[in-house]
Amino acid sequence: MSVFKTEGIAFYLQDAYVKDWIDNTMIFIEVADVDQYYQELLALDLPARYKDVRLSPIRVDYWGKECFLHDPSGVLWHFGTFTVS
Repeated sequence: MSVFKTEGIAFYLQDAYVKDWIDNTMIFIEVADVDQYYQELLALDLPARYKDVRLSPIRVDYWGKECFLHDPSGVLWHFGTFTVS
């Protein structure tokens, strides 16, 4: 098991794969500026470095903006900024 920490958040990863769990998992992380965060994700060039990683462009919705990252195991990560209260 490994812990990853950055800017006041942390999460654990472990070497366990349960297909039903992975196929139904999404994680939403609220960021201060999704435009900046998306540029940082682009700079990492994750799809070129890791098989099955996909980074989707920012999508604007009524509540704010978000981008999506599919990690190598298939988990869908949402990174978003709320613009309405």
